[in-house]
Amino acid sequence: MALPVDSASGTLDLLPPWWRQAVVYQVYPRSFADADADGIGDLRGILSRVDYLSDLGIDAIWLSPFYPSALADGGYDVDDYRDVDPRLGTLDDFDDLLRALHSRDIKVVVDIVPNHTSNRHRWFQEALEAGRGSAARERYIFREGTGPDGLEPPTDWGAMFGGSAWERVADGQWYLHTFAIEQPDLNWNHPEVREDFLTTLRFWADRGVDGFRIDVAHLLAKDLTEPLPSSAELALMPKDGKHPLVDRDEVHEIYAQWRALFNSYDPPRTAVAEAWVDPSRIHLYARPESLGQAFNFDLLETDFDAAQFRRVISDNLALVAESGSSSTWVLSNHDVVRHATRYGLDPEAIGTRLPARHGGDWLVAGGDEAQLDRERGARRARAATTFILGLPGSTYLYQGEELGLHEVADIPASARQDPTFFRTHGEEVGRDGCRVPLPWAPDGSSFGFGDDGAHLPQPEWFARYAVSVEEADPRSTLHLYRTALRLRHELQTGEHLEWVETGRDDVLRFARPNGWHIVTNFGTEPYELDDAPVVLASTPTPLGVVPGETTVWLAPVE
Repeated sequence: MALPVDSASGTLDLLPPWWRQAVVYQVYPRSFADADADGIGDLRGILSRVDYLSDLGIDAIWLSPFYPSALADGGYDVDDYRDVDPRLGTLDDFDDLLRALHSRDIKVVVDIVPNHTSNRHRWFQEALEAGRGSAARERYIFREGTGPDGLEPPTDWGAMFGGSAWERVADGQWYLHTFAIEQPDLNWNHPEVREDFLTTLRFWADRGVDGFRIDVAHLLAKDLTEPLPSSAELALMPKDGKHPLVDRDEVHEIYAQWRALFNSYDPPRTAVAEAWVDPSRIHLYARPESLGQAFNFDLLETDFDAAQFRRVISDNLALVAESGSSSTWVLSNHDVVRHATRYGLDPEAIGTRLPARHGGDWLVAGGDEAQLDRERGARRARAATTFILGLPGSTYLYQGEELGLHEVADIPASARQDPTFFRTHGEEVGRDGCRVPLPWAPDGSSFGFGDDGAHLPQPEWFARYAVSVEEADPRSTLHLYRTALRLRHELQTGEHLEWVETGRDDVLRFARPNGWHIVTNFGTEPYELDDAPVVLASTPTPLGVVPGETTVWLAPVE
């Protein structure tokens, strides 16, 4: 269908405005709240905390996968895309949660995982039973092996979670799994695959969900024409839309179909892409004829540094102007070390052996407290969050960051769940540390998460970050978030900013169209102000001064 686009801004006339400036709170269901005392968070647990979400002041929640799953990858190995994991509830529970959130003007975004199914999905079980050359195997990516009797994998490609990207089945063929063995990749050239996901999107849109977060949106389209390249050859290929495995131009044919479906609803459903691609290509996913919005992950790999922040923000505002979308600011999520911890580590402590977002040597060492300055990390995290909440565009928060939670680093090997840990034999500890269940109270078997423990061990220091403790402390990070989100509704009246020179390389200041100013001191020496009174500060602020590692908001002068 034709999409009416405003020629001046490039924005969709059809789309409602909420997503352009929204604060979206990511709920990792298994670690949010447990209503049935089995140690695993569930939909009824989330329902019991809807008032907490409303009081926080968010515009939407993004629910990470809650579908039936063996939990080989935290729920991203999906058995059935149109049901609820019985451990988390039922479809009726989902409907009750949706109604409760909507009654409080909170939108709901659900996670869609289209690159792969689980190996327990009925399609994959059919493929195993049907054997070589069957129609059932065409839905996936099966190949013959190499070497004597096909005992070697088709290529030397590595999986994201370690080990080979190929797994051999009983009859000798191999299937591709970009991630865990339990996550076989789908063949998106197959019409049944495309049609089935349209059915899934309709299923949830018909139930009333407001939007979709698309997992690894850049990986669906693949060119597996023989001969397949080696990993060394792949590494030399430019990622310009023609790479065999990543960010192929054809993927947008899929999303054009999805966009037509989304726009058939009133109001149209929104979507946001998780796409780890070259920055020059991210706008393709955020175009109105594609998914409409894409995550900006640059700040996840940015130090607490004024020059780096300014560059990332300027670059991404330019990219969204090109796409007609709005930017998405992210400091933490379910895949990365919490930013309160990242900012409390010297960059050398994070290590060069692993990407910074995985915590590097610090996590492998079990989180050496001597290397982590908790107070400084918390101070910088509050400043960075208050800074991005003042930016134009939408902001994605991750559960627990509003409490100032740090990464839980010291988790016994016997308690770990992330496949990365097992596939790399502990060399990469994975993401369990940011997925530990939340503390709601300072005591009890799971700090109020549930009545019978938690599926990942919670440290003793969680007690002082519990929701009930922070609600009683007006200086807490929770109160800072609540105040910032309340004031943000007054601040966000436009989608532009203007940089204001400060005379210091370590201090950034920008103005919003309605006269609000945001000032962040990334350095350690105080910065003097000579104008409007401060209405919000990330740390206690003397009159006329912005302390080091602090953000302040200045409201327009009447």
